[in-house]
Amino acid sequence: MAVICVGGMIGIGKTTVAELLAKELGGEVFRESVDDNPILPLFYTASAEEIQAKRYPFLLQLYFLQTRFASIKRAYKQGNNVLDRSIYEDWYFAKVNHDLGRISSLEMRLYEGLLDEMMREIDGLPYRKAPDLMVYLKADFSTVLRRIGIRGREYEQDESLVEYYRALWSGYDDWVLKHYSASDVLVVDMDHTDVVHDADDAARVAQAVKDALAASGRRA
Repeated sequence: MAVICVGGMIGIGKTTVAELLAKELGGEVFRESVDDNPILPLFYTASAEEIQAKRYPFLLQLYFLQTRFASIKRAYKQGNNVLDRSIYEDWYFAKVNHDLGRISSLEMRLYEGLLDEMMREIDGLPYRKAPDLMVYLKADFSTVLRRIGIRGREYEQDESLVEYYRALWSGYDDWVLKHYSASDVLVVDMDHTDVVHDADDAARVAQAVKDALAASGRRA
């Protein structure tokens, strides 16, 4: 049995890759809570004044923390499962919003305290304590913007969001490769990978994941 986290930038194809891997491994996808998320559209469309008044970035991070905590506990109890982003990446998003002044220092301390308590509970689980692999979908910024556009969620398209996306993208590689330590990392170059329209690409990614799991002593 194996548990895989699929991580990467907004719009880069995490859900599609997660669904591919779950099908290949005979498991379940634990999807990121997006379509039923009551805060996400407000987060993207709020003015700077509304963000300061309503605290949408902080509320959004709390919402994701809650839903990802529930998902990872469920995923760890079962067989071959794939997490469409996981609790391990949440801190990075909170940090970027803190650095941008969208989450206050007090809110960040509260957030980190809650995250620490959740991680201690995960460490104490009797059946599993960490994922077996993170599949990190890496791409140039131009690819990220193009894929966000193709996905077509209206609230993600405003040009005022480009600098927010750039702030997330600019530090993502550093966080994954230097600070993430819960599992091994398999990097997939999404600038040259299309698992939707190219069957060879899909097969290559699936085989790379199977090989990475085998190399770490885990088999699906």
